[in-house]
Formats: sequence, C-alpha cells, structure tokens
Amino acid sequence: MRDEDIASIKQRVLAPKQAEYERQQEIERLRRERERAEYQRQQAELPKQPDKEPPKTVPQPPSPPGIQTQSFEFDTATINVKKSGMFGLGKTYEINRSRKRAEFFSENLGNGVVLEMVAIPGGKFLMGSPENEPKRYDSESPQHTVTVQSFFMGKFPVTQSQWAVVAALKKVNIDLNPDPSNFKGANRPVEQVSWDDAIEFCARLSNKTGKPYRLPSEAEWEYACRAGTTTPFYFGETITTDLANYRGTDWNYEGTLYPGNYGQGPKGEFREQTTDVGKFPPNPFALFDMHGNIWEWCQDAWHENYNGAPADGSAWMSDNDDRLLRGGSWYLNPGNCRSANRFRCARDIRGINVGFRVVVAAPPRT
Repeated sequence: MRDEDIASIKQRVLAPKQAEYERQQEIERLRRERERAEYQRQQAELPKQPDKEPPKTVPQPPSPPGIQTQSFEFDTATINVKKSGMFGLGKTYEINRSRKRAEFFSENLGNGVVLEMVAIPGGKFLMGSPENEPKRYDSESPQHTVTVQSFFMGKFPVTQSQWAVVAALKKVNIDLNPDPSNFKGANRPVEQVSWDDAIEFCARLSNKTGKPYRLPSEAEWEYACRAGTTTPFYFGETITTDLANYRGTDWNYEGTLYPGNYGQGPKGEFREQTTDVGKFPPNPFALFDMHGNIWEWCQDAWHENYNGAPADGSAWMSDNDDRLLRGGSWYLNPGNCRSANRFRCARDIRGINVGFRVVVAAPPRT
C-alpha cells in the first residue's frame, strides 16, 4: 500500500476521533459553566447577611505548647467493582473494610463540646489529577510533587455545636452568626459560613486555646484527603452513596444529564441535605467526610491551574477575592467529590453546602 493511501486512511479514521474529543471537551466546559451558574443562582436566592466590618490583621498566637496525643482504632473502607453475569457484562461491587490506628488530641471548647484533631504525618505526594481521570478539569494540572509537613486536622468538618461555642467567644474582627446553618443539627456540619467567617472562627479559637488554628492550605487538604492513595477517591476508582453523601441520582440540568454514578460504580440516593458527621467510614488518615456532605474552604486564593504553585504545602495567595473549595457536597454529583477536584467561590459567599474544617501545625520535636 502506498504511503499516500495510508495517510488518507489515517485521516479518515483519526479526524472523527479528534472531532469527538474536541466535542467532549466543549461539553465538559459548558457543564462546568452551568454548574457554576446554578450554584451562584442558588446563593443569590439566600437571605442577604448584614454588611460586615472590613477584615483586620489577625494577630498570630504563640507556637502551640506540647500536644499530648492518644491513639484510637478505626475502620476504613475500599470499594471494588467486579464483572458478573454472562460474558462479564454485569457489574457488582463490594466494600472491604480494614482496621487502622491513628493519633489525635481533644480540645475542650466548653459546654460539653469537644474538637478532635487527628495527627497527619508529613510526606510527599503528587498533587492534581492525571489526564486520563474521568471528569477531571484543566485546573487540576499540571500534576506536581508537593512536600507537606506534619500537622493536625479536624477529624470532622466543624459542627454546628462547635461553631456555636466559638461564635460566642470574644470578637476579633467581625461578628459571627451563632446559628447560620440551613440544615439544623448539633452534629451536622455548619454551613452558610463565608471564608471570612471561617477565618474569624480560627482567630477566636486560636485566642482561646493558644494554638495557631487556621484553614488548611489547598495542598494540605488534598494530601490529607488522599491519605496515600492515588485513585480518584480514597475509597478507590469509584464511590457509592453507602460511603458518602452526594447526589447519587442522575441530574438533568438545562438539557444536560449529569450521572449519579462515577466510572463503573453504582448509582445511589440523593439525600437532599447534609448528614451528621461521622456517619460514613473515614479515609486511611481517620478523617471523615472528606468526600461529599459539604464543600470545605481552604486558605488559598483561586488560581486557574498549578503553574507556579508552591511545592512546600503552603497556601498560595493572590490579590483576587475568590477562594478555594474542596471535597464536593450533598448537592452535586460524584465527579465533584474526587480528591483532586477544585472549585472556587467569592470569599463572602454563604452557601447551604459550604463549610470548613480546621488545622493546627504540629509542634516541633525536641
């Protein structure tokens, strides 16, 4: 066969594939824009909060004193999809559980409310997603190696009972609504809190405890979420609503269908609200609800991709007012719950699916 004949065949075969690839990329871009527009519309319908005072510089508390930890055991889970039926065309999945151990310390906030902080060991990891990961976005590129120092992270997102106690403490910069959440429950995560609210919470908590509490950097959050895994979820290649709270049903939004399952995993239920923290199995670092339930604020400002991102795990700031959200929520489909997924929102937005968890640096070893 002549070279020109081979070239002609390649052109006829590859051109449709390239066109289909470009079409899928455009569909994915439009899907992202629709989700963002829907989210902003949802926030616009919420009651407006009173104007807040301009933020001031938050004084940094002294380095934390020696922290006494204790160990605890917990069960984590992985999900495996298996082929079944004639010719292996059917699919079943199984959840496997394993016993692990972690270190933590408890912070007594008063009124019988305790904040549990889990020890996260330092290490290196590959941040971002590979190009072949389903439902990924360009903002998750390029993958890059990040070194993270050890720290402590909230075992759960900040709950409404924890929020109420800290919101009653002396004001540092801005007022805090003691009961902002739409879905009420002492052990449900607090929501309808802005990034500025979360910063104020950390400042008050730091003043009370003498420890430098803060929001996690985006790198710390992803490192802690992955807990040594490299799959889309810390459960494995897929996820199920038996293991997390997210929209597990198909969602037809403005003519586009967003599936309730991810990859080869099953569809599930759509609970339409937050759930109590600790309802589902934790990841291998003993952190609960890192996938779904609520989006979690990070310290960082939004950047379109990781070009120029720090490699030391520190927060990456800029002059813009958009902040990072991680983890997905009860409101969106499973692709948004991936370990690498990133979302942005204005720092003053208070959403019914937005909360946070706190971190504190580990004291230096002597």
